[in-house]
Amino acid sequence: MSQAFKYISAAIVAGIAALAASWGNGKVITKTVESMARQPESAGNLRSTMFIGVGLIEAVPILAIVVAFLILFV
Repeated sequence: MSQAFKYISAAIVAGIAALAASWGNGKVITKTVESMARQPESAGNLRSTMFIGVGLIEAVPILAIVVAFLILFV
């Protein structure tokens, strides 16, 4: 495998993961705010659940960076 192909594939992996994570975070936060507007009394539960979900979504780009480094150095 050529060196240029490794760089391009690592960049694509990292870029797609970052885009997917930002899209997922936007969807989670949007739906949480909508739910808080509909039922303000459950805002505390929704907020804590949202933070757990956002944390799990943010794990995906971190794993993608690991995969990108593996592509580059293995």
